Amino acid sequence: MPTIPTAFADVTASDSTLRRFLHGLPGVDAVGLEARAAGLGTRSIKTTAKAYAIDLAISMIDLTTLEGADTPGKVRALAAKAVRPDPTDRTTPSTAAVCVYPDMAAIAAEALKGSGVKVASVATAFPAGRAALDVKLADTRDAVAAGADEVDMVIDRGAFLSGRYLKVFEEIRAVKEAVGPARLKVIFETGELSTYDNIRRASWLGMIAGADFIKTSTGKVAVNATPANTLLMLEAVRDYRAQTGIQVGVKPAGGIRTSKDAIKFLVLVNETVGADWLDNHWFRFGASSLLNDLLMQRQKLATGRYSGPDYVTVD
Repeated sequence: MPTIPTAFADVTASDSTLRRFLHGLPGVDAVGLEARAAGLGTRSIKTTAKAYAIDLAISMIDLTTLEGADTPGKVRALAAKAVRPDPTDRTTPSTAAVCVYPDMAAIAAEALKGSGVKVASVATAFPAGRAALDVKLADTRDAVAAGADEVDMVIDRGAFLSGRYLKVFEEIRAVKEAVGPARLKVIFETGELSTYDNIRRASWLGMIAGADFIKTSTGKVAVNATPANTLLMLEAVRDYRAQTGIQVGVKPAGGIRTSKDAIKFLVLVNETVGADWLDNHWFRFGASSLLNDLLMQRQKLATGRYSGPDYVTVD
């Protein structure tokens, strides 16, 4: 099993000690949180900084296809786009990863071999997470065996919302062990957690259990990543590193579709946790359509005009 940080060994000894710790975290000032997130979103980004931010955002994308109709051909095409997002401009950075279902991980791994672009795979009965632990672990191991460098798991929201925190903690720890050398992203589905206090609790629970990344959402519910819930998670990873020395990544996912949106999130990162997280090893966007808008804006900055609608491929 992965090692629990020494500072939290007693906290995770039982359900009651874990509940006491999580409910003892400071309450979230919702009005203040949303006001700060909104205020940071109004920052003006000038041309040179905007060009840098667009390239940085491209490099942070987990280019994603998670549909029942996914085919090997679609995954190969997505992989090609991830490696060379703009075939007409070799200075365009590659994306961070391609994110697929476990049965497509081998296809993605073969297509991305030698490119430096990671293979990410959702697992643990994504997106609902309604399966027995042994099924979730088998799902995880299958993804890693197929070539996944990263696994995006979903927590049991039903257990979390009913206060069975130790069950959620132990499940994350078991999945962390199953991924082996791969990196683990823990998805909270913030739109189902109802309150900011719950998002803060889930963030700390995930980090203590061994998450390499904490992730907002599956992209499959009505409310996904927002500036406010991402800001709250950024504050959590900042405070966790200050207490333990362990750095954890953050991945907002779902609903981030435009360059303007992406840049707002990068400002949140810069102002909340600083340059240490302004790297795709520590910050990602879970997105399918965001890349196209970033490419259009990048081309506009380079030429002074937008290209036609056929400039980018349709995902």
